Amino acid sequence: MRVVAFDDVVQKVRAMCGKAACLLPPDVLEALKKGSCTESSDLGKAFFRQYLENASIAENENMPLCQDTGFAVYFVEMGSDVKLDSGTIEEALNEGTRLGYKDFYLRKSIVADPLFDRKNTTTNTPCILHLQSVPGDEIKITLAPKGGGSENMSALKMLKPSEGRDGVVKFVVDSVVNAGGNPCPPTVIGVGIGGTMEHAAYLAKKALLRPVGTPSADPRYAELEAEILEKVNASGVGPQGLGGSVTSLSCHIEYFPCHLASLPVAVNLNCHAARHAEVKI
Repeated sequence: MRVVAFDDVVQKVRAMCGKAACLLPPDVLEALKKGSCTESSDLGKAFFRQYLENASIAENENMPLCQDTGFAVYFVEMGSDVKLDSGTIEEALNEGTRLGYKDFYLRKSIVADPLFDRKNTTTNTPCILHLQSVPGDEIKITLAPKGGGSENMSALKMLKPSEGRDGVVKFVVDSVVNAGGNPCPPTVIGVGIGGTMEHAAYLAKKALLRPVGTPSADPRYAELEAEILEKVNASGVGPQGLGGSVTSLSCHIEYFPCHLASLPVAVNLNCHAARHAEVKI
């Protein structure tokens, strides 16, 4: 059994918070450069130039890409042959998040009670943790900060199985088009199909971790991703919802077995600054 120091996890998570907020990943940068070449409208092209300039300034000056530095959402694969020397992985993530958002001067956006007093926790915690046990003695941590603008445009529908492929396409395309400029398009579309209500939503968010533009390994779902992306981009919503030919950069689908009476479908969007960072310990 490999033992990892609690503080080692805390410090690596702290650094990830700053990296994710200020450094746009290479796959996202490449997608934005490609989008700038394919966008048809002059206004849309101008937005793409601003996105790329913003990314450059954020990297060079170590400044956040966006004022909304998001809810800290972690996907953790924890090996069955590794443990911490003290505390829990959730405690380490929360402490690393607290330090990261403080030390890198990131906006704290989390309220303790969602409905009544809505008082800010002042630490950007608690975080969201999706924990998976895997073989081995490593801990893989992926941080995907989630801003409110894109998260608010999430959608979930329990389709009838008879609605099938066409029903899935219509629901996803309608969800993205109806979101308009709210999620700061061009977006990355995450789609979860199958499981149960809550698992479909998890799959949709997990789908956003895939490198932008990477198709599903299943050719049937890869074809479905391409069709959805084509129809979304034909809608004319465009960058920032002000018209154009690139409403979304990519569509990623994750799927899971489901009950024979169900067909859950969830949509989760990333804005054009699809932030994420990863570390292995």
